[in-house]
Amino acid sequence: MTLPLLSRKPVAFQRTLLALALAAASASASALPQFTWDPAAAGLNGSSFTADNLLVSNYSTITFGANDSFTESGYLSVSAAQLGGTTLPSSGLNSDYGFYIRFDGAGTLTQNGNPGQVSTSGTLTSLTYTLYGYNGTASFGFSGNNPTETAANEVALASGSLVLGTVATTPLGDGTFNPSANAKLTMNWLVPGFQTSLPLYNMALTSFSNTTSQVEPFAGGFRIRQGGGSINFAAAVPEPSTYAMLLAGLCAVGFVARRRTRSEK
Repeated sequence: MTLPLLSRKPVAFQRTLLALALAAASASASALPQFTWDPAAAGLNGSSFTADNLLVSNYSTITFGANDSFTESGYLSVSAAQLGGTTLPSSGLNSDYGFYIRFDGAGTLTQNGNPGQVSTSGTLTSLTYTLYGYNGTASFGFSGNNPTETAANEVALASGSLVLGTVATTPLGDGTFNPSANAKLTMNWLVPGFQTSLPLYNMALTSFSNTTSQVEPFAGGFRIRQGGGSINFAAAVPEPSTYAMLLAGLCAVGFVARRRTRSEK
């Protein structure tokens, strides 16, 4: 019913609606989803902040096994939050309070060999993690090949598991190599009120690229010390009620368009 009316004049109004729709689509496509975290909801010393990306430092161990398999475990220490590509003021992060992720994973190499000589690639077959918050400061490192952390009285904030993920290494021609990884993970919030933004994001997207200086090879694997990575979040699948609100919004636009068209005949 709306389309025949919108196909009439005024054309300028139609163009305005189209321009607004394209601008909204462009903005949503180019920007990461924003989230708001409230550390106080978990009893942490920090104040609420809004961001769209987390920078993390990777402390993990990768061990090669039989039949082209590998395992990995470690900690991801949240070093900073970003919004629109700009790092936010710390506001007590890593001084009054902090966050880290403890994870364990496994996978299979589909293209293998000596990573210092040939490119390798693989697929993650499992990965589980828990996001923790803590008051005060903490340090991360290794005891032998075992990743360690010194946080006290941690609070579990969220947990999740693997949806899909890939890993790869790139040789640099001098016997050294750079490892990288990407993963999509489910996210289950454990502390009500910690994530105060709407919608509540239920997916975590991670990407890591580590330089040679952060890689420490040992017999049968390697450690990553203070590697670089980022984490952002994806919107939950809309509930039926959300679809209903979207349809109601479209109907409202159609109603306004009809009234505007009739008034300018």
